[in-house]
Amino acid sequence: MATAKNKDNHDDAQATAEGLREALRAHGITLPSLGVDLPSFAGSYPPPLVALGNCNAATARKLADVLRKAAAR
Repeated sequence: MATAKNKDNHDDAQATAEGLREALRAHGITLPSLGVDLPSFAGSYPPPLVALGNCNAATARKLADVLRKAAAR
């Protein structure tokens, strides 16, 4: 049975994943598998994990470029 804490953790992880999805979209980047890592609820991690997912090489390069530019600011 799900507890209120598990629901809060899931909601927080889901909102975080959505926020990241929106931020990436603003830079023209899509990570198709981005979402909450449901198996992390069964593990010993205190909060659930956000799975960044898989992407092709072009998307990975674009993400790296955006991060480098942001770090240079």
